[in-house]
Amino acid sequence: MFHAKRTLAVKITSMLVIFFLVALTAIGLTLFVSWQLEGASAALNDAGSLRMRTYRIAHQLSHPPEGEAAGAQFAAQLQREIHEIDAILNDLVLGDPKRPLFIPRDIGIPGDVDALVSLWHQRIRPILDGIATQERSTGKHGISFDPVVEDFVSRINSTVLKMEVSYGKSIDVLRNLQILLIVLAVIGTIVLLRFFFNLVIRPISTLGDGLRRISEEDFTIRVPVRTQDELGKLAKGFNTMAGHLESLYTTLEERVDDKTRTLTAKNKELEILYAVGAFLRAPTDVDSLCRGFLDRVQVALGASAGSVRLLDASAENLCITVDSGLDTDFRDREALLPCGECLCGEATARKVALVANIAESNPKLTLDTCRLAGFQGVAATSVSVGKKPIGVFNLFFKQANTLGESERKLLETLGQQLGSAIDNLRLRARDRELAVSDERNLLAHELHDSIAQGLAFLNIQLQLLEKSLDRHDDALMRSTLKLIRRGVDESYDDVRELLVHFRARIDTRDLDSAISAALRHVAEQAGVVTEFEVDGGGAPLDPETETQVLYIVQEALANIRKHARAKSVKISLRRGFEGLSVIVRDDGVGFKQQTKPRHGNDAHIGLDIMQERAARIGGRISVRSSRGKGTEIRFDLPRQSAEVT
Repeated sequence: MFHAKRTLAVKITSMLVIFFLVALTAIGLTLFVSWQLEGASAALNDAGSLRMRTYRIAHQLSHPPEGEAAGAQFAAQLQREIHEIDAILNDLVLGDPKRPLFIPRDIGIPGDVDALVSLWHQRIRPILDGIATQERSTGKHGISFDPVVEDFVSRINSTVLKMEVSYGKSIDVLRNLQILLIVLAVIGTIVLLRFFFNLVIRPISTLGDGLRRISEEDFTIRVPVRTQDELGKLAKGFNTMAGHLESLYTTLEERVDDKTRTLTAKNKELEILYAVGAFLRAPTDVDSLCRGFLDRVQVALGASAGSVRLLDASAENLCITVDSGLDTDFRDREALLPCGECLCGEATARKVALVANIAESNPKLTLDTCRLAGFQGVAATSVSVGKKPIGVFNLFFKQANTLGESERKLLETLGQQLGSAIDNLRLRARDRELAVSDERNLLAHELHDSIAQGLAFLNIQLQLLEKSLDRHDDALMRSTLKLIRRGVDESYDDVRELLVHFRARIDTRDLDSAISAALRHVAEQAGVVTEFEVDGGGAPLDPETETQVLYIVQEALANIRKHARAKSVKISLRRGFEGLSVIVRDDGVGFKQQTKPRHGNDAHIGLDIMQERAARIGGRISVRSSRGKGTEIRFDLPRQSAEVT
């Protein structure tokens, strides 16, 4: 922080204030002297006018007018002259600042003026008053004025001469002051120029020269610091900046190399992450996934061997799942490792990547197996899903490893990716199991609605056949055999329909073609008139969703064939911004809708199956039917559900 007395602003302000005060004082003195000269000049003029007025009065008295009227007029004029001389003398004594008017105060001038006033009042004015009185009364006077005038005028002349001498001295003083002002102006200008040159111009010029040399890449330049003011601080800052630039310039190549190495390392990490990530996205089994992962990471980081260990079902032991470069003794020793032991257990518990050199390891870590295998360095990285560990993968090095913090972070990221990939495989396997289970449940419903009922019918007919054989009733046997044959034919048709139904997929043809083929099949089986209407357009759904939509349509058509006794069937398929809708209408017998359908009732098992399939893909089924007026089944799949599916 600057001291106030050292700042450039204070120096410049102080210099300008001093220069201003000196100039103001000199100008004030000049104005005062000129004001005195003006007052003395006015006093000199008034004193000179006394001499003129005195001579004029003397001249008038030497030529007096004749007669009383002229005498009275002469007396009045004389009286005015007396009053004017009184006023002039009074101004000379008292002065008048407004005019201005005042007499000089040197060389005895005030005493001479007082003597003039005394002479006037004591000798001259009484004489003039007496002359004026006589002239006013008689028109003539007998008083002699000349002897007194000479003495008065001589005193006036002496006083005026002294005033002129004083006036001349004042003019000399004024001239000297003006010369002093010129000298001060010249000296002040020189001082200010010198001052600004030393404090402002030269430092700025020096800084400008330094900037020029900096622009020419001469970073060795330093400017002198002559003061401690703002420009001095600026010079220090310039020198600091130049030193920093010089340091940067001299170490630029090293910095570039360092940044290049850093970028190369980052690019390598990104390449590893990209390669491993691309591999982990490919669907495969857990062993192949772990083996491919381990091979890529081992090659990328230059490890001599590696292994992937996953937790067992009890999450108490780490089991080697796959390995690379490990001998049989190592696998036998480390095949089952309790959690919490050695570096692997610690990495699993802490869910981090740990790197250790065998020779420098913590005595608490039992790395005997790694040491016996000839490894000098080992890295253990937790394989986790979210915050839950599921295993650990190891990298083994023949030499003491040099993995840094960035590589350790990379290993942690790779461990998280492997954990997510393994978890995704397990989730996909579970989804497949659930899908198979759902299909089995639907198949059970289908079998119950078709083959199971047919077999139950055949069982009843076989019982009747046994009775007819016992009774030797040929007519009953023949009628029963016909019913059995018809039941077998119906069951055979149901089996064929189920085979066609569950083999249907939307692989090589679109949903429209599949529904059209299903309609043709119903027309051939039941002899009904069919119509298919398609409205709107849009991108196709995913194959699984389209397959489920086809199953729903097939189930609706199967119900129509079995129960509706319809003459015509119409299917309307509409696509739009809101999603997909399919409407299946028939003109069959219909049925009475129930608020709570009885599960197991033949008329409603098919509807239950359709409801379950619709719910699996986020759709909904609505049914409208009444006896003798046919049935309408509507399936709606909102756009958002279709996209999510």
